[in-house]
Amino acid sequence: MTRDSVRVYAPATVANVACGFDVLGFALYEPGDEVILRKNHTGKIEIILITGDEGKLSRDATKNTAGVVVDSFLKHLGLRIGISIELHKKMPLGSGLGSSAASAVAALFAINELMGQPLTRMELLPFAVEAERVACGTAHADNVAPALLGGFTLVRSYDPLDVVKLPVPSELFATVVHPHIEIRTEDARSILRKSVPLKDAIAQWGNVGGLVAGLLMADYALISRSLHDQIVEPMRSLLIPNFAQVKKAAMEAGALGCSISGSGPSMFALSTSLHTGQNIAHAMKQAFAAVNIQTDCYISPINTEGPRLLD
Repeated sequence: MTRDSVRVYAPATVANVACGFDVLGFALYEPGDEVILRKNHTGKIEIILITGDEGKLSRDATKNTAGVVVDSFLKHLGLRIGISIELHKKMPLGSGLGSSAASAVAALFAINELMGQPLTRMELLPFAVEAERVACGTAHADNVAPALLGGFTLVRSYDPLDVVKLPVPSELFATVVHPHIEIRTEDARSILRKSVPLKDAIAQWGNVGGLVAGLLMADYALISRSLHDQIVEPMRSLLIPNFAQVKKAAMEAGALGCSISGSGPSMFALSTSLHTGQNIAHAMKQAFAAVNIQTDCYISPINTEGPRLLD
């Protein structure tokens, strides 16, 4: 069945997941982005409307991840079709929740649907990874992979791209708190060390392996022991006011672990029930409120579905 328009939702994501800098990520149910694609008769790819971005995002289809993926997808298939794009941002920009990735994945999933699903989700992934280069200068997959495939993903290799979808224990819940402060991804990357002591690297490798094993075996105690970041969190936490107190509050409220989502400023915690997740959210919000920082909060199971059709 061919169609002339399609409407798709793609989710926000938590990248790094403490120990897994640039290689681990998971998808949330909320927030996310909504994209509407329509065939047009201009022969051009046009972004005709963006809402929810306060005018910050480019309407130039060559400079917006939604337009970039549609263009590269059509060129790959040798198709010359006009596409009009509406992008409705339903998530905060610069939050560390994969905003550019959600836009790219929503548009990519939508154009694949519009063209009759010629490519699998795994075949779509390289287009989304390259779109991230437009957004932040680095073609990284730890947001786009879980947004597109759903669940937890591991980027085993970037060259060649090799992404593994991991099982998600049924009782795992994510709490994400977004403080109303801004951290530029470029700044969050610039403060990172260019080399790390071998003992820190060994500890990090152990934690990444432990976290993957914990997910595979649904071993929540192992997941908890592994949610530690020896390398990136000590640097990036300096950019988040009251970080240590917020993390402490999450752990005391029953979190398996707590760290920074992506490059921040959002923080995430994992737990084993919705009730615990709600208690964690309350505790984290209070810790931010203690330094007069307002927050948004999202609590959900891990989203194993990824993007979905809305019509």
